[in-house]
Amino acid sequence: MKLTVFGATGGIGQEIVRQALESGHEVTAVVRDPAKLPMADDRLEVFRADLTDPEPLRPAVAGRDAVLSGLGPHGRADAGVAARTTRTVLGAMEAEGVRRLVVVSAGPVGPEPKDGPLDRFARGIASKVLKDVFDDLRAMEAELVRSSTDWTSVRPPRLTNQPATRAYRSVVGGFPTKGRLIGRADVAHAMLAAVDDPGMSKQGVGVAY
Repeated sequence: MKLTVFGATGGIGQEIVRQALESGHEVTAVVRDPAKLPMADDRLEVFRADLTDPEPLRPAVAGRDAVLSGLGPHGRADAGVAARTTRTVLGAMEAEGVRRLVVVSAGPVGPEPKDGPLDRFARGIASKVLKDVFDDLRAMEAELVRSSTDWTSVRPPRLTNQPATRAYRSVVGGFPTKGRLIGRADVAHAMLAAVDDPGMSKQGVGVAY
């Protein structure tokens, strides 16, 4: 497949690019600073852009089978970046007629799992501390719903840097019970797996160990 990856220099974005290339896909990585993407491959195109205007992004998504996005806030100071940049990506995709989009969001944005009281308490604390971040991601998902794309929002809990295990759980429209952690590499794997899964179209998908 021909894939475009936004947020390609982030922890999840780099994993998406690496795993997609390992699987034989052609990848266009959209980045602000190419020096932050330490990869080289005959099937990798690095496309420099700042994500402020959909028009310059159109060549990056034209003719692609799917777009994947690791865009999102790194913390409370970045709140607002997910909705803003995703709106720009959607504008470019809709202008080019590209429909499939897979993004990363966060577990607390989706429905609450049927966990025990301790898990619900911890989730509630995280939602309060990172309220601005989760509000941004909710606004991003609202942009997806309003768009004409066949979107999927992958919603992980707390992220780690452990190597891919492929032993995570996925729940379409919900979240894995007692799911507390997942590695960025496994989130990337879940996002790539969602690309050609029609059952995940226009759905949020909770992922966790």
